[in-house]
Amino acid sequence: MARVTVYTSPSCTHCNSAKRYLSDHGVAYNEIDISKDIQSAQRLIDKTGQTGVPVIEVDGAMIVGFDKRRLDQALDLN
Repeated sequence: MARVTVYTSPSCTHCNSAKRYLSDHGVAYNEIDISKDIQSAQRLIDKTGQTGVPVIEVDGAMIVGFDKRRLDQALDLN
């Protein structure tokens, strides 16, 4: 099973959609709220150069935004 982390913030509607999509497909994930975890927020910026969310990490690969096509490929959901 893939190791999945979703970087989120409370007001992010795309984050909620991404989490719902993963749950609907039976994908377990770890959620990191970058508004509460400043160290993780900085690691995210260091890894991706991004300050926006969602960012979904699948086995070390970073997917910026809620990109169903890339998620399906990374998780072999096709």
